[in-house]
Parts: sequence; structure tokens; C-alpha cells
Amino acid sequence: MSKQPIIVFDVNETLLDLDSLRHVFDRIFGDPAALRLWFANLITYSEALTLAGVYVPFTDIGAAVLRMLAATRDITIADADAAELTDQFASMPPHPEVPGALRRLSDHGFRLFTLTDNTLAISGRQLEQAGVIDIFERRFSVDETVRRHKPAPEAYHCVAATLGVDAADICLIACHVWDTIGAQAAGWQAGLILRQGNAPLGVGPQPDYIGKDLDAIANQLIDRYGAGA
Repeated sequence: MSKQPIIVFDVNETLLDLDSLRHVFDRIFGDPAALRLWFANLITYSEALTLAGVYVPFTDIGAAVLRMLAATRDITIADADAAELTDQFASMPPHPEVPGALRRLSDHGFRLFTLTDNTLAISGRQLEQAGVIDIFERRFSVDETVRRHKPAPEAYHCVAATLGVDAADICLIACHVWDTIGAQAAGWQAGLILRQGNAPLGVGPQPDYIGKDLDAIANQLIDRYGAGA
């Protein structure tokens, strides 16, 4: 039987329910598409800033993108609106299957970590409120290490170097293809969860595992690698 990979999880939307923020965007914009547009632009500009060699914390980019989108619609964002979004973003609940699937992977001997663009303070608050922070052996944040947002290769290389393992012995689980592409380009394995609004991309490296939720990905990993020591 093959050696179990170390599993590293993306956090936002992969483990936590992004749609829990919808009421904030519905109130501000009155547009059901506003949440997804905001998050897509948040990722776009975090990557653009990284490519330009500029580092800005993820939540600061999120607040700036909120104001940018509002400006294109002649909407004024109050300080209270931005503060509410930051607070709600740090308090997103887990997807229903996540706590059980994580504990099942842990019970089968998989070592579990997280890698996020958020600060450690925000990700810690997120995972603590979700009731799963104790499952992870360690949490990685680009803010504390390379200060380059995913999918910059340095983000993945830093995790492998810190853990002292070969890249091929790590598997990223995410629901965003841009993240799985970054991980696989760094030599990792990858699993793609097909959360709402996310789907495989027909070009580039393809995920090793694909499933509709974390239970489906966990089943594939457990079936392939069984219980570890």
C-alpha cells in the first residue's frame, strides 16, 4: 500500500460556507450575483498584487474590492458595512459534512494541515468557531511566511520545506482550480471539491481526486491509502 500523503486544506469555501455571506451582499447591492463577483475579484486582485511584487493582507484586499465594486455602481460603502463583512468572513460556518469528514481522515491516520491566504488570526477564529481547529496539526498562512498569495509557488514550497517532506508526499484539498493548479505545479497531489460555482478546468494539470464534497474526497483517500500507522 502506498504511503499516506500529508493533507493540506484550503480554508475559505473549501471548508467554510462562503454563501453565509450572501445576506451582506444582498443588503448592500441588491444583486444575487454580487457575492460571487466580489470573491472572484478578491482572488484576481490578490494574484495581481502578488505578480506585481506587492503584498497586501487578504482581508484588506477584500475590503478594497468591496469598495471598488460599490464605486462601479454608485453605491457608498459605510465603515460599518466593511466591518460587518470582515466579521462575517471570519465567522463562516463549516459545510455540513466537513467536521465528520475531517475527523474520519484523522482517525485513519492522515496528518492534516491548512494553508490559507488569510492571516493566522483570522483563520484561527474561523476554524475555532467551526469547531475543527483541534483536528489540524498546524496552520500555515502566507501572511506569516512568504507574503505571496496562492497560487504563487513559494506558498506551497514553504510548506513542504517547513515540514521537511517531498512535494509529492503532500496533497492539497481545495474547491478552486487555481489553487489545485498551483499545488500541482509545485509537485503536490491535489483533490478538487466541486462546491457550488466551482468546476474542473479542461486544460492544465488535472486533480488526482474529484468529488462533490469532502466526504467524497475522504472516501477516495481512505480507499486508496487505508489506515495509517
